[in-house]
Amino acid sequence: MAKQIKIFDTTLRDGEQSPGCSMNLSEKIQMAKQIEKMKVDVIEAGFAIASKGDFESVSEIARNIKESRVASLSRALKKDIDCAWDAVKHARLPRIHTFIATSDIHMKYKLKMKPEDVMAQAVEMVKYAKAYCEDIEFSAEDATRSDAEFLYRIITKVIDAGATVVNIPDTVGYTTPDEYFKLITGIRENVPNIHKVDISVHCHNDLGMAVANTLAAARAGATQLECTINGIGERAGNAALEEVVMALNTRKDIYGAECKVDTTQIMRSSSLLTSITGVKVQPNKAIVGANAFAHESGIHQHGMLQEKSTYEIMTPESIGLNKNKMVLGKHSGRHAFEDKLKDMGYELTKEELEKAFEKFKALADKKKTIFDKDIEAIIAEDFATEVSEAYQLESFIINSGNAITSTATIALRHNGEILEEVAAGDGPVDASFNAIEKIIGKKLNLHDYTIHSVTSGKDAQGEAGVKLSHKERVYKGKGLSTDILEASIRAYINCVNKMEYDNALGDSETA
Repeated sequence: MAKQIKIFDTTLRDGEQSPGCSMNLSEKIQMAKQIEKMKVDVIEAGFAIASKGDFESVSEIARNIKESRVASLSRALKKDIDCAWDAVKHARLPRIHTFIATSDIHMKYKLKMKPEDVMAQAVEMVKYAKAYCEDIEFSAEDATRSDAEFLYRIITKVIDAGATVVNIPDTVGYTTPDEYFKLITGIRENVPNIHKVDISVHCHNDLGMAVANTLAAARAGATQLECTINGIGERAGNAALEEVVMALNTRKDIYGAECKVDTTQIMRSSSLLTSITGVKVQPNKAIVGANAFAHESGIHQHGMLQEKSTYEIMTPESIGLNKNKMVLGKHSGRHAFEDKLKDMGYELTKEELEKAFEKFKALADKKKTIFDKDIEAIIAEDFATEVSEAYQLESFIINSGNAITSTATIALRHNGEILEEVAAGDGPVDASFNAIEKIIGKKLNLHDYTIHSVTSGKDAQGEAGVKLSHKERVYKGKGLSTDILEASIRAYINCVNKMEYDNALGDSETA
């Protein structure tokens, strides 16, 4: 019988910490529900003590998730553990995940602690967490650069203190598969009580070996693998969940292991994350890239026509990949739209459904062919606009050309009043943004602006993304329209509304 491997998804914690991948509360809950549909064993919902927003999102995810375990990260400090428990205590299956650094370089320069003091604190904090929760994961931060003998000792002691999972992270992406295999093997052979816990691994991709290292650890006896969807994460990212899972699934002859992940939900999860964050995967990305199942070479095409297994080691259907097709039309009713959303994996409230349906009908009047991705974009935009709309687009008029200075007249509705301003700029988008700034009376710093088509065709929706800052706070906005200028304006207004919401709350965290 194949050994069972647990999958620990940290997309909402480590993944969300990567630049450009922050999510609001609605987006996190939607993402968490989709991760749960994949049937991962553990969802790390966040770092509860990091901010008020992080605490709230961990707490809400804990309330909403029923099948997967929900974990919150915490340093090996009482205040962190208290906060982590307060956030995850609502979960049906809660876990506290506490960590402390164990490498000489981290203990000396970051913690400024002696090894014996680090060991004592780790043991004390595991015991402290155990008083709250049965399921405790302990991570030896920077384990792959730690002294092996010290690792054996601290792991032995935290297991005696009550840890149920021991994580051996490659925090800085430094190790190689052979080294990692030997490290996990050494832990299994030299920690007398290791049989009482799951051995977990958490690999970063700084040298491009996160997936290879994770799989090497699985061969060496690790029973929990920590990863993120699309491999997002700090610096170069984490081990990609889809690659780890499909490697286990495709090469059972090598790894002799299996996990309970529903692989048909992989593509859906990848697409949802991309839609929420706006961070695209490279076309040649393994498993979920646009070219992963594309065959252009004549030799490859000939082989595929004769027998798919000649050049395809897994099927598109196994990861839930389906071709775009027209799904609904302008005459489709609310029930048909709702059924389609359920087929696509969305669970919306009555209010959210009504809002999405109105946008769908408006789109159907402009666009002859509506694809799944069009609907995904509508839903993603709604979750991106979680905050109340202090400013709403009333109208816009653009004058632009290569022989005139671009100008924009923008009218916004605010507190029942129509506010209108005209501004010039270096192109129609710049002019529009300048007009909005005149209306709100603030000068904002634009960090990033992107626009792309959701689907093919001249009538495709344009999805705009904007990242701007004001008083050291960074905000992300998203806009959607068949008119790319309107999409751009809506994205900027979305940022402004998040800023206004933040100011109203007086919250000091970034959006």
